[in-house]
Amino acid sequence: MTAETAPRIPPLEAPYPEGIAELLARMTPPQAPEVLALFRVLAVNPRLAERTLELGRHFLGRKASISLRERELVILRVCARCGAEYEWGVHWSGFADAAGLGEAERRATAGRDADLSPLQPRDALLLRMVDQLHDTGDIDDALWHALGEYWDHAQCLELMMLAGWYHAVSYVCNAARVPLERWAARW
Repeated sequence: MTAETAPRIPPLEAPYPEGIAELLARMTPPQAPEVLALFRVLAVNPRLAERTLELGRHFLGRKASISLRERELVILRVCARCGAEYEWGVHWSGFADAAGLGEAERRATAGRDADLSPLQPRDALLLRMVDQLHDTGDIDDALWHALGEYWDHAQCLELMMLAGWYHAVSYVCNAARVPLERWAARW
């Protein structure tokens, strides 16, 4: 590890300060192989970490208004566009199979200039949405109309918020230099 790759905010290590172990247990999904480094970094600010729980659970939970496949495509593309290998790898390893994603989607989400033609039209629209939001902070009228063919206004709001949330998560992963998980996928 070099000075350029060393964590700027080191993940907390057990034994955790009072109350942190319980917080980390609530943040960690039951299927996770260990407490994620990102969660241990967020727990450096327990009040902020506590407040991230509800929104994160909504985006990844069964009550979201968009499918797991759609959510994961958005998350993966946002993380790739932001250069957040940590979060991209965690999501690819943790959710890609359950979301029905394969090698074509892996290539498309991980590469900025990837060919989207092998993707289903709905999937390609989601990646185009992420790209426009990332590049311009907006969605042009043509893409907005195309999105409206598949998703209603409530779902479009959720898609945009999901993209913004994972943009923020990517900022933290990159700027704090969260160490990569041993088990997570790489670009």
